[in-house]
Amino acid sequence: MGAQIQAARRERRWSQKELAGRAGITTPTLSKIEKGDLGVAIGTVFEVAALVGVPLFHEDRSRLTLELDRATTRSALLPQRVRAPKRDVHDDF
Repeated sequence: MGAQIQAARRERRWSQKELAGRAGITTPTLSKIEKGDLGVAIGTVFEVAALVGVPLFHEDRSRLTLELDRATTRSALLPQRVRAPKRDVHDDF
């Protein structure tokens, strides 16, 4: 979702500072959201997603996969130095 939020923000030509101001959060918090940091409250992420027009739910589950693929493809076009490093997700709790 962070990649979708970042892409939507850039499509609207909003800076991180501008979107953070609209959402009532700090720029570092927005940066964490766009990087997919799991330490940010989900309500804050949903609010920012709504501000930039990222849909939160889809009736069709395959649409979510399509959106993820689209975000991945878009980020692959960015230079390596600005792409977020890939991290392993440890979900064995």
